[in-house]
Amino acid sequence: MTDPRQAGRGRMKLAARCRVATEAPTFGAVVFCVILLNAALMGAETYSGLAAEYQRLLRTAEQCCLALFSLEMLLRIGAFADRPKAFFRDPWNLFDLAVVASAFVPFVRENTTLLRLLRLARVLRTARFLPHLRILLVAVGRSLPGTASFLFVGGLVLYVYAMVGWVCFAESDPGHYGSVGRAMLTLFLLTTLDGLTDAVRAGLQISRLSIVYYASYALLASFVLVNVLIGVVLNSLDEAREIEDAAGRDRKQPGPPPAPAGPDTDVRDRIATARRALDEIEASLPDQDGRPPRRLEASHSGS
Repeated sequence: MTDPRQAGRGRMKLAARCRVATEAPTFGAVVFCVILLNAALMGAETYSGLAAEYQRLLRTAEQCCLALFSLEMLLRIGAFADRPKAFFRDPWNLFDLAVVASAFVPFVRENTTLLRLLRLARVLRTARFLPHLRILLVAVGRSLPGTASFLFVGGLVLYVYAMVGWVCFAESDPGHYGSVGRAMLTLFLLTTLDGLTDAVRAGLQISRLSIVYYASYALLASFVLVNVLIGVVLNSLDEAREIEDAAGRDRKQPGPPPAPAGPDTDVRDRIATARRALDEIEASLPDQDGRPPRRLEASHSGS
């Protein structure tokens, strides 16, 4: 039967060795170069003449990249051998594992289009080695709920102004405000303030009150709503930095040592045994007054 202490020490040694390898700067640089090489190979395959002439070389290079990615994942998994649950708590580990393991799925390997899309996802793994890019991607994900609310409010403002524009300018400018769809498209393009001068001039020829329409829309859509979106993104960036700092501290923490098991290694039993031995020694020694040991006094009093 395998000793649990040896199994725990073996996992700790394996995790320590793999952790030294994965945390080395050379390891990250090599993996980063392999990711860029994989991206360059995908770009070379888009040229039909080059792909036909060097088909075998490109295929061999792709297999080498896949082998290196697989070795990298094995080392990363081995670095968490003493705490496997921590590996699955990191979203980047799950993403890397899914991207690399997908190349070995039978259905995916037979589907050329799906396989190329998954190979393209390997380029996103550069975020692991670029902390600032990783923070930006996390911030984008964290800002999605706020962005959805922003899009809803923006769409509502766009629809209201499109209806007002259709009522006011449909007969005079049917090319831009002939329907609510055309009006929304026109106002959406005006959100960037590109062409706003021409729109204002055309509106002034219809009515002088059009300046109020365009000025209020530009103020609300191009300044207020855009600043709200910037605030949502900045808040998400702060949250992403906190998440990244917490994840970095978790990655640097080593796994806890395995707890001792078995009666021979029970610390409490050893302490209890030592205490009984000390009590026996104290009972056999004479007191400072020269009286006999407590054991002998107990025997004389009993007799």
